[in-house]
Amino acid sequence: MMLKNDAIKVGRNDPCPCGSGKKYKRCCLNSKTPKPVNLEKLYQQKYDIRLKHPKDVEGIRAAGCLVVETLDLMEKNVRVGITTDELNTIAHEFAVKNNAVPAPLNYRGFPKSICTSINEVICHGIPENRALNDGDIINVDITLIYKNYYADASKTYFVGTPGPEAQKIVSVAAESLKAAMKMLVPGNTIGDIGWAIQSVAEGEKCSVVREFVGHGVGFDFHESPHVPHYGRKGDGVVLVPGMVFTVEPMINLGKADLFVASDNWTAITCDRKLSAQFEQTYLITEDGFESLTPFDL
Repeated sequence: MMLKNDAIKVGRNDPCPCGSGKKYKRCCLNSKTPKPVNLEKLYQQKYDIRLKHPKDVEGIRAAGCLVVETLDLMEKNVRVGITTDELNTIAHEFAVKNNAVPAPLNYRGFPKSICTSINEVICHGIPENRALNDGDIINVDITLIYKNYYADASKTYFVGTPGPEAQKIVSVAAESLKAAMKMLVPGNTIGDIGWAIQSVAEGEKCSVVREFVGHGVGFDFHESPHVPHYGRKGDGVVLVPGMVFTVEPMINLGKADLFVASDNWTAITCDRKLSAQFEQTYLITEDGFESLTPFDL
């Protein structure tokens, strides 16, 4: 992957973008004929970001197809009276049937195969014997490993008939992710993504959770880079083809403050107001992006 990209900023003491392994000042800085930028080596050395090749993308896309199928299965089963533990069983059995592994199960001690976050729960809710009620909203977060590749996505669903606050927060969360997608172009930055999300959410008098961020994915559950859902235009790592990461803004109807429950996983809004989230896994392409876990927002 040898590309010349003037948007890449390299300091004197940074690894040389040619991939030689030397410092820039001792390699191509003063060269009359600098070598082409080797983005793959540069991003690995400078940011610990592993760019994906076509074969890798194919594998992540296949995992992503199963993730989306699982989310579709969740949508068919989310209803008044079903428990989150029952949803977990449905998702787990679907994964096993399709020769996939639920990545959350036993990850750092997490006891279930999916995350189910209801109403004021922001993320990492643990499935249990809790029945869904009319008017609830629930985010279901699915990460699967398929043939050694990871893909990650989540959706927020209405249970029964939603009230106006539920309708608002789910809509703002979806619009926030749509705004982020418009920033997924080579040459833009990680900060552009966060800026777009923050602009939409705060423009609707909602808030953006800062403690949890998007992340690289594909070879592992969590990779570099971190993708904050807030930020300033032009800040952060420049987007280049081959990057694969999630964008997963958690948007609160009230304030952004949260606390983590005694189970050390479940994140909850301090003011107990609603929170909603949508997430997809994205590939940066030569001229834009591709969702590897595509669904309509």
